[in-house]
Amino acid sequence: MTSFFCIARLCGRALPALVSMGSLQAVAAEAPAPAFPHPARASHASPSRPKRKAHPVESILVKGQARGPVTLSPVGQTTYSAERKDFANHVAQSVADMLVTVPGASFLQGNGPRDTVVSIRGSGARQSYGLRNLQVSEDGFPVTQPDGTARADLIDPHAYEGVDVFQGPASTLYGNYAINGAINFRTRSGASIHGLELGSDFGSFGMFNNYMTLGAGNRAYDFMLFASDVRSDGFIANSQYATSTENMRLRVSLSPKDRLVLKFINNVTDAFLPLRLSLNQYRLNPYQQGCATAAGAAAGCGTVSLFRNGAYGAQTAVTPQQANLGRFDRRSIVGLRWEHDFTPRMVWRTQFTYDQRHVEQPTSTTAFVGPFNSYNVQTDLTRHDALGTTPLTSFVGANFDYMDYGYQVYALLPQAGATRGSETSTSYGHQWNIGLRFEEDWQFAPRWHAVIGLGGTQSDIGAVQTVYSRSAAVTRAQDITANRRFFNLAPEASVVFTPDKAWTWHARLGTAYATPGYSSFFVTPQGNYGNNTQLKSQSSLGVDLGTEWHPSASVNVQATGFYEFYRNELVSQSAGVNTQAGSYTFNAPASQHRGVELAATWQALPRTLPGAKLRLSYTYDNQIYTTYTEILSNSTMSRSFSRKGNLIPGVMPHFLNARVLYDQPSGLFEGLGGFAEVTWRSAFFIDNANLLKIPGYGLLNLEVHYDPPARLGWVHRLHSYIEVQNVADSVYAAGATTISDTLLANGQQAGASVLAAKTGSIYAGSPRAFFGGVRVKF
Repeated sequence: MTSFFCIARLCGRALPALVSMGSLQAVAAEAPAPAFPHPARASHASPSRPKRKAHPVESILVKGQARGPVTLSPVGQTTYSAERKDFANHVAQSVADMLVTVPGASFLQGNGPRDTVVSIRGSGARQSYGLRNLQVSEDGFPVTQPDGTARADLIDPHAYEGVDVFQGPASTLYGNYAINGAINFRTRSGASIHGLELGSDFGSFGMFNNYMTLGAGNRAYDFMLFASDVRSDGFIANSQYATSTENMRLRVSLSPKDRLVLKFINNVTDAFLPLRLSLNQYRLNPYQQGCATAAGAAAGCGTVSLFRNGAYGAQTAVTPQQANLGRFDRRSIVGLRWEHDFTPRMVWRTQFTYDQRHVEQPTSTTAFVGPFNSYNVQTDLTRHDALGTTPLTSFVGANFDYMDYGYQVYALLPQAGATRGSETSTSYGHQWNIGLRFEEDWQFAPRWHAVIGLGGTQSDIGAVQTVYSRSAAVTRAQDITANRRFFNLAPEASVVFTPDKAWTWHARLGTAYATPGYSSFFVTPQGNYGNNTQLKSQSSLGVDLGTEWHPSASVNVQATGFYEFYRNELVSQSAGVNTQAGSYTFNAPASQHRGVELAATWQALPRTLPGAKLRLSYTYDNQIYTTYTEILSNSTMSRSFSRKGNLIPGVMPHFLNARVLYDQPSGLFEGLGGFAEVTWRSAFFIDNANLLKIPGYGLLNLEVHYDPPARLGWVHRLHSYIEVQNVADSVYAAGATTISDTLLANGQQAGASVLAAKTGSIYAGSPRAFFGGVRVKF
C-alpha cells in the first residue's frame, strides 16, 4: 500500500483515471504497505467524477491496495502497522519482535520458542498458547482455523514486509472470533527482493538461524520463496528447540483481467518444554537450573506427578527433563486465489485454503496427539462506483470453513522419552462456519467518509469425548457429547473526517462475536476432562474515537480511545500442572474493556541530525467484570463470591515501548545506524479475586547495524548487526497465565501466600543476551 499526498487540483482528475487504467493490475496485489500507520485507512482510490472548483480540497490521502478487498484496508477501523524497517535490522526471532512497536498489541510467552501469545487490547492475554479472539491472515489467506486457533510458530519475521493490525470488534468483515480485531501479515514481494539473499543470525544460548530468500517479479508475475532453520539450547532448562519454516507466494497475471495467487506455508516445530512455575518457584529459580532429576532438584524446580503404571494408583514426581516434555508439531497451509476484473472498477476474488495442523504434545501429565484438517472457501466482490457525484465503494463477501479433528490423550509414564501409558480420553468432531457480509463506504463529501456494514455467521460444533477412568478392577468409559449451533450478527458504522492535510479523525461503532472452541466444552473447573458444554458465545460492542496528526514530515501522532462492552466473555484459567487438561473456560456475564492507545514518531532535528528519530507506543488497558459471581468449592462446601468491579486477570494495564533511532544518511559513516529501546510492562493480577500480582518490569535493548552505501560496490550487498537484549540482566515474567482462586476449609478465600504456590502459570523471560547477524544479497 502506498501513500500519496496530492494537491486536489492535480489529483482530483488524475487519480480516478489512474485507477481505471490497466497499468496497476500487475502490481496491485503486491503493493507495499503505508509508510506510517493510519487510524482510519482511506478507501481504495475510488473512481469518481472530476471535482468541481466549487469544492476545494487541500489534500487527498490515498492508502490501500488498488484491487484488494476492504478486509485488507478497512475504512474507519483503528489500524496500526509495523513495516520491515522496524524489525529487519535486528535478530527478530518471533512475531513479538514485529509487533513490539504497535500500540494495543501485547504478547506473552506461549508453549514453545515462537509460540507467542498475541493479544489485541488484552483480548487474548489469558491464553497459555497461540492467538485467540483474532482473525489472522497472511497475504489475505486465512491462518486461523475454524475453531479460532492460530499459532505464531510458523512466523519467521525475516520473510515479511510488514504487518497490519485492525483493532476493535471486527466480526462484520472478519466473521467469527474477530472479537478484538484482525491481523494480516504481508510477505515480501519478489520484485523487491530481486535476487537471492542468504542470512544467518547467531548468539546467546546456542541460537543459530540460517535463512534464505529468493525473489523475482515483473508485471506478469511475482515469486517469493523463503526458508529458515533456527535452533537454540534455550535459556531455561529443557527448552532447546529446532524449527524449520518454508514460505512461498506466486502471483501470475493470466490476462489483463485475471490473476492467480498461490500460497504455501510449512512449519515443523520440535521443542522441549519446561513447566510453568508458581510465583514462589519463579522467585527461587526462574530459569529452572539444577532440575535434571526430581530426587536432587534444586529449590524452585517444577515437577509433574505421573502414574507409575501409566494408568492409576501410585505416582512418581519427575522433572521435565526426566519425562522429556515437549512439542512436535507440523503445520502445512496451501491456498489458491483467483482474481477477476469484470470492469476496471469491479473485482471478484475467490480463494480456497487447505490447512493441516498435526500435534504431538507431551506437555504435562499427559500427551496430546492428533490431526486437525481445515478447509476454507472465500469469495468477495468489490465495486467502486458513484452515488450521484460522490464516490461509493461496495463490498460483499461470503465464506465457508470446515474443520474435522480427532485426537487422543495418553497418560505419561515416569520414564525418559515421553513414554505413553494408557489412553485417558479421546475426542472426535467437527466445526464449520458459514458467513455473509457486506459493507458500503460512501464519500458523501470531499472531507467525509461514512461506512456501514453487516455480517453474520452460522456456526456448528459437533464433538464426542470419551473419558476413561481406570483401576485395578475395571476400566470405565464416559461419553460426553456436544452438539451446539450458534448464529451471530455484527453490524458496524463509522465516520472519517479529514479537515485538512494535517488531521484525520474517525469514530466507529463496531460489534463482534466468538463461539467457544470445541476443547473448552470438555474441561471442568478442576482442570480435568469432563462436561462443560453449557458455554455460550461471547459478544462485544465497542466505540472507538481516534485521530492522527501529521503537521509535517518530522511529526506524526496517532491516538485512539476505546470503550467496549462484553457479554458472556470467555475467560480461561489454569488449574495447575498436575491436571489432565490444565485450563478451564467459563462465561463472565458482563464486562467492560476501556483504554487509550498512543503512537508517535518525532524527528526532533531534521536539519542538524536528519538521521535521528524518536518512536513511542503506549497503551492503557482497563478491563473489569461488571457482572460475575464465581463459585469456589472445597471437599465440604461451596461458596459464591462476587467479582463485580474486579480487574479481569491476565491483562497488563500499562505497556510502553520507546525507541531512539539513528541512521547516518550520508558521509563517511553512511549506512551506520542503531537504536536504544526501552520496553516497560506494568504489574497485573492473575486471579479473579485480584489477590496475586505478577511484578512489572522494564527492559533496555541496544542495537547497531551497518548497511554499506551503493558507492562501495559489492560491499553494498552486505548487511550486518549486533544486538544486546536485556542489558541490565533483569529477571522478569515473559508469560503468566491466570490461575484459579482457592476456597479454604473455613470457607474463606485463600490469600496471596497460598496462590503464590499454585503452579502452571509463569515462564521467565530471557536474561541478558548477545546476538549478531549477517545478510548478503546476490
